[in-house]
Amino acid sequence: MAPDISVVIPTYRRPGPLAEAIESVLAQQGPSCEILVVDDCPAGSAERVVRRFEGWNVTYLRSPAPSGGRPATVRNFGFQQARADIIHFLDDDDLVPEGYYAEALEVFAEQPEIGVVFGKVEPFGDSDVESERDYFEAAYRRARRYRGLGSRLGFSAAMFFQQTLLICSAGMVRRACVEAIGGFDPAPSLAEDVDFFARAIRHSGAVVLDRTSIHYRIGPSLMRLPDRQPLIESSYRAIHERYRREHGAVDFYALKTFAKILDRLHA
Repeated sequence: MAPDISVVIPTYRRPGPLAEAIESVLAQQGPSCEILVVDDCPAGSAERVVRRFEGWNVTYLRSPAPSGGRPATVRNFGFQQARADIIHFLDDDDLVPEGYYAEALEVFAEQPEIGVVFGKVEPFGDSDVESERDYFEAAYRRARRYRGLGSRLGFSAAMFFQQTLLICSAGMVRRACVEAIGGFDPAPSLAEDVDFFARAIRHSGAVVLDRTSIHYRIGPSLMRLPDRQPLIESSYRAIHERYRREHGAVDFYALKTFAKILDRLHA
């Protein structure tokens, strides 16, 4: 029998946080879950951690080839092994809050046309937590305002042309939606999760929950490197180029214009 939720966890040399992430999934009450840990480390550093959870439907997988820091390929590989109709792509250092899976699953059941469910991002950790918390508080306020514009339009405009509303671990997605959009695109150097959820929401719409959907660990990150701006700009160029190819220039500029209108209305 297939589980209710497949949790795909890419990992690379973070045994301590990985164990905590797995434990946060196993603590969920209600839905049945399978956990697929995809090790991107050639040395197999996560295998020993996964062995600790033998008998808990936690599966260890080795990435076919090192991704070179491109988690999109690791997530896509994990998804191919998943059996559930609802997928959670959980980063190996984040924690699932109590009750999130049960509430999200209810929404998916009540609204079968919806492809994505997400909520508020709650940062924690040892560095720069307050500024991150302010950022995601503002993102959550925007998401709640935009949901009145329909399940696709406001969210899509925000995801493609404004600061993101969520991170990878904060959203859950219907399997059919992942298949329809072709999974994660490995082309962007950064923000591949923004691109994924932007395309998923554009395809199947989203529901934002009035609750925290992920505890997001703050620590050393590529996003804080001084030369990150060129990487961000090139990533968004790739994201926007793909959108124009798939939906046409008229649709692209219409959505971009709508995003600017939203900026002015909610400034």
